[in-house]
Amino acid sequence: MKNKVSVPFMLLGILFNVCLIAANLLETKVIQVFGLTITAGLIVFPISYIINDCIAEVWGFKKARLIIWTGFAMNFFLVAVAQIAVALPAAPFWDGEEGFNFVFGMAPRIVFASLAAFLVGSFLNAYVMSKMKIASKGKNFSARAIGSTVVGETADSFIFFPLAFGGVIPMEELMMMIGIQIVLKSMYEVIILPVTIHVVKYIKKVEDDDVYDEDISYNILKIKDL
Repeated sequence: MKNKVSVPFMLLGILFNVCLIAANLLETKVIQVFGLTITAGLIVFPISYIINDCIAEVWGFKKARLIIWTGFAMNFFLVAVAQIAVALPAAPFWDGEEGFNFVFGMAPRIVFASLAAFLVGSFLNAYVMSKMKIASKGKNFSARAIGSTVVGETADSFIFFPLAFGGVIPMEELMMMIGIQIVLKSMYEVIILPVTIHVVKYIKKVEDDDVYDEDISYNILKIKDL
């Protein structure tokens, strides 16, 4: 019997990919909120971790692994086609090339840092969520959602910023940026947690499913193991 994909899983997977692609594009703008300097990607990127929590909670690590690799592939695809678009000659009458190239002409160093941080952070988030669910026997979803997000976001920030800006930004500023990102992204999870709880409860009811990852492989390369 072939594996079936439910509508809620498909919709969450689509939203996950859209959030990741949008975050990469929004990262090109630096904003200030209450005196804090951050990137605009913060608006949408934490949503991907919330979706990761939902998928790992309802369908387990295997489905989360599939979605994470899908997100990685879609981001890589965006970067590839963006580089082709940047390299193509612009029409003589078009005056938007500078702005277009600024947004889509991502430096290889930034791209590598972003993809590496995404993979490590997302898989850690799903792994911690899965293990905590087994240990708590499915209880304390709030603690598991926040705990896994803090672990994932911390790893993401500690990988992305040094790889992307090491040697360019002074170490003290770099560490401050890392700390601010971790705190704000984790606060995002806490603020939206009531919505996450309702979404997870609704999906479990509709799907009639609540997976516990017992006797599975956490090898991130076993994509075909669904």
